[in-house]
Formats: sequence, C-alpha cells, structure tokens
Amino acid sequence: MLTELNIRNFAIIDEMRVAFAGGLNVISGETGAGKSIIIGAVGLLLGDRATADMIRSFSDEAVVEALFYIRGQEELRRKVCEMGFGDGEELVVRRVVSRSGRNRVYINGTLATLSSLAAIGESLINICGQHEHQMILNPESHTDILDEFGGLLTFRSAYRESYDRYRSLNERLRALQEFRRKREEREDLLRFQVGEISGTGIGAGEDAALAEEKKILVNVQKLIDFATAAYESLYGKSGSVLTELRGAVSAVKEIRKIDAGLKLTGEELDELYYRIEDAAFTLRDYAKRLSFDPARLEAVEERLELLGRLKRKYGGTLDAVLRKQAEAEEELANISSLEEEMESLTKTIAQEKERVAKAAGDLSAERRKAAAALKAAVKAEIRTLGMENAQFEVVFRDCRDGKGETPLNEKGSDDLEFYLSANVGEEAKPLKGIASGGELSRIMLALKKVLARTGSVGTIVFDEVDSG
Repeated sequence: MLTELNIRNFAIIDEMRVAFAGGLNVISGETGAGKSIIIGAVGLLLGDRATADMIRSFSDEAVVEALFYIRGQEELRRKVCEMGFGDGEELVVRRVVSRSGRNRVYINGTLATLSSLAAIGESLINICGQHEHQMILNPESHTDILDEFGGLLTFRSAYRESYDRYRSLNERLRALQEFRRKREEREDLLRFQVGEISGTGIGAGEDAALAEEKKILVNVQKLIDFATAAYESLYGKSGSVLTELRGAVSAVKEIRKIDAGLKLTGEELDELYYRIEDAAFTLRDYAKRLSFDPARLEAVEERLELLGRLKRKYGGTLDAVLRKQAEAEEELANISSLEEEMESLTKTIAQEKERVAKAAGDLSAERRKAAAALKAAVKAEIRTLGMENAQFEVVFRDCRDGKGETPLNEKGSDDLEFYLSANVGEEAKPLKGIASGGELSRIMLALKKVLARTGSVGTIVFDEVDSG
C-alpha cells in the first residue's frame, strides 16, 4: 500500500508530504485546491508521460517520490526482485522531470527505465477516475474483473501459454499448407516448362542450321539459274572456257616441242583443264539437286517460329533454353515432400487442442464458482449504496458452434457479461443497456471495493468516485 507521497516543484505545488494510513483516506477541498494535481503526480509513479509544463514555474525540475509497503504482495515482490531492485517489504519509487528533457526514474535508489516503472506500477496503484465507470459498459472487461476477483489470473496465464502454443502450431500448419499450395503451383510450372522444352526435341545450333536452309529454300530458283549459267560458261556451250582451254593446251604443247625452255607445260594446263571440268560437273549436279519445295519451306518457317518463341520465353538463345530445361529438372528433383511433417504436426495439434480445451474447461468451472461469489459480494455492497432492491448477475452465454464445440480465445472459452436489475420485478439486462450514470458509479465502486479484498494492487485511488 502507499504509505507516503512526497511532491516537489510539481505544477503549483512547491513542496508537499502526505502520509497515508491503512484503510480509507480522503482528500477533499474546493475546486482548484490541487486535488487533481496530486492524482497527476501519482500517475507519474505509474509511468504516465511527463512533460516540461508539469514543472513549477522558475524551477528546473519536478520530483515525485513515494514509499510503498508491499508485505503480502508476493507476486509484486518477486517481480521487483527479478528486475534487480531488491527484495524488501518497502519499495521507494522516484520520478524526476527535468526542464532540459533529461528525465529520470529510480526504483529503490537504482536508476530504472520507464517501462520497468510501468511494469511495477500496475501492481502498486489502481486509479479509478471519474469516468472509470464507463469501462464496465464494455463486456470485454467483465472477464478480466471476474478473473481478478476470483484470483484466476495465474490460472488464466497458464491457460494462455497452452492456447498460444495451440495457436502457434495452427499457424505453422497453415504456413505449411500455403507453402505446399505454392510448391504444387511451382511444381506444375516446372513440369510444364520441362515438357514444353523437351517436347520440341531441340538441339544446340538447330536454329542457325534452319536459318541457312530457309535462305536456300527461299532463293532456290536464283541458285539454279546461277549454277546453270556457270556450268554453261565453263563447259556446256560452244566457246566455253574448257573449249578454249583445249586450244591453249595444244598450243603450249607445240611451243614446248620447239622451245623446251618455256616454264609452262602442257601437263599443268591439263591439270587446270580437269579442275575446271570438275567444277563444271559440280555446278551441273548442284543445279539438278535443287528444286522448290513449298512444304519444306513451310515446315522450316514453323520450326523457326517455335524456336523463336522458346528463345524469347527462356533466355534469348537455344543454349539458354536448354539451360532452363536442365535447371527446371534439377529443381524438380530437389523438391521434398511436406506430407510427413504436416501429418506429424496435425497429430500434435490434436493433442494440444485436447490440453487447451481441458484448461479452458477447468478455467470456466472456476469462473462459475467465482461468479457466484462476485454476485453475492457486489449485491451486498450496492445495498449499502442506495440500491437495496438491485440484483447483480454474471451471465454465461452458450456459444457452441454447429459441431458442439466452444470457440477458444486468449481468455478461454467463456462469453460472459454483467447484468443488472435495478428494481424489484425487473428482468436483469446487460449493464450497457439499462444502467444510469449513478447506477454505474455505484456498481464500479462496489466492484473496486470487493476487488480490493482479493486483488494484487495494494492501493486504489478514487478520483471523484461520487460522480453521477
């Protein structure tokens, strides 16, 4: 509990020391007397944001310091000890707000972080503001209130660990299923690519060879005409090169009979003659082999078009296309099956589901016991607050699905809400639908009072709790 509060140079406060006793302490005064400033100072000790305008005029820094007696708050003492701030029955928290921006936090004299202060502060003080009663209009808060009252937060924490494991396993399974789906899509793509390339039966350099063949097929008549003309010039017509060459051979032989000193012999001319004759016959045979084949030209053009599509799709050259085929085949060979892992994970999920469902069921059973006690405790308190005929209920809804299973979430399997009947004969209905501002304030005060008996927070601060 909070036993002492020291404030210096904070807002309009020069210096103030307040000592608190166990039980109810009341701070009263006229509007503007500084009551809210004290609440603001306490908020700093819980980790609230600090700004330079909180510092008293003409001062360099503001200091808020508090002494807490934490005997009996074993969970808090364990947390403080684990964070390295000692293990005693007293806890000193100090917050320094500097105009230069170099703000500091001290816990038991040790420099600490703001996050450490916030982690400890939530177990030190609970501030119930004048609009706090609006919180209980949200049914989401009702489970938290019931668990705090019933001392079930540790129980719920254990359930949450099991639930988080269960959810994590399911997320892993979904990830594997998605990976498998994408893998199957990838496998389909790879198989298509391999089939498309291998199905064409292409070979290295085929496109170049076909391009040459196409050039010949397109120009076949020109080739026949040129070859025939060359043959005729060399051999086929009168006055051909070979006819004239025969005369030249005879003339050289006659010269050699008279003058053997001529370097050119008839045999050399004979060799030239036969070479030209061979060339003429080659041209003749070449022209005979050529013929225009439109079917072959069409086939070559279609094949070149197919190879062109593959080159555009897989890398620009036939070598790149063939490399793509090899890479796809290798990737297909390296893809491993996930079925075994998924089967094992599915079994683990089923086992974890049983555990988390049992934990949720046990937690729900404890909540129903706590709900009966909370109902009686709140009913007793609100009767002292001018609501003698009111009935307070904790209603558990049946939220099973079509399979008879109850959905699980971070807090368990319960869907519960606080109901109120303010007058005799009225049916109890949800708080958010029927309670007036004054009734909500009374219920909030009653809840805070009963929670103070069982909760882990040693000090509750009510700021204008009578609002409404």
